[in-house]
Amino acid sequence: MINMDISVTPNYSYIFDFENDFIHQRTRKWMVENWTWVFYYCGIYMLVIFGGQHFMQNRPRFQLRGPLIIWNTMLAMFSIMGAFRTAPELLHVLRHYGLFHSVCVPSYIEQDRVCGFWTWLFVLSKLPELGDTIFIVLRKQPLIFLHWYHHITVLIYSWFSYTEYTSSARWFIVMNYCVHSVMYSYYALKAARFNPPRFIAMIITSLQLTQMIIGCAINVWAHGFLKTHGPQSCNISQTNINLSIAMYFSYFVLFARFFYKAYLSPDGKSRRMAASLVAQNSAKLRPTTNTTSNSSKPLVSTNAENDVHLRKTKVQ
Repeated sequence: MINMDISVTPNYSYIFDFENDFIHQRTRKWMVENWTWVFYYCGIYMLVIFGGQHFMQNRPRFQLRGPLIIWNTMLAMFSIMGAFRTAPELLHVLRHYGLFHSVCVPSYIEQDRVCGFWTWLFVLSKLPELGDTIFIVLRKQPLIFLHWYHHITVLIYSWFSYTEYTSSARWFIVMNYCVHSVMYSYYALKAARFNPPRFIAMIITSLQLTQMIIGCAINVWAHGFLKTHGPQSCNISQTNINLSIAMYFSYFVLFARFFYKAYLSPDGKSRRMAASLVAQNSAKLRPTTNTTSNSSKPLVSTNAENDVHLRKTKVQ
């Protein structure tokens, strides 16, 4: 059994048995031996989603409301739990050891069984999260580039980084868990036909943009630490920094473009107003006509399309 160094770990009020039994060397060995399988998974993913779009082209869309509620609720609960189990470690390190340790020392895996276990689950979770796209395909919603590009690059980068025990990844993991906690909770409510205020969607996109900015900043700091303290002082490779900053910057550009088109551009505002008016008129007609069930189908699609960019654009 591995003993945690109490000095570099937070004082957890409770540690589950499955966390206490986590042995990071075993997971790293498995990942080093198997991480390249991720390229096969990505290939299958591309075939399934684009082949699925072709298959659904002349078929009616599925509603899948029940499965969608369960799916989003499960991911929300997982993300909330992950945030609660990883954020204390980052805050503890920043308070007692500073920025350099948080960027350059992988104690969150090597010396903290709780955070290490949830880091391992975070990396593995990027594979089943590909299932998000299945809902988009079967419900015949627009599949934007940002969605599948983000899924593929996060999966590959996360699995590759775990083989190196990339020290700066503690930042990326905590940020992702926190943003996903809010995002999946929001969409679980939407799938259950609750109507959270639309400004929450704008807040979620703002959080995602903030995440990209911080991600770029962490990589800039990591590069600076490598230069000033030497390559042996910081447990992150220059290759990893280059890949990470390119990925985060590309996300920032794509999310900024989406933010403008969805919330600031005149076209985006006009579409939202039109969708709102159509929904209101439909609600007025629903009690008095038998044709509502047929006429409401496009309305569901219209509302879904307005939300689709945020709906499944998850961020590392």
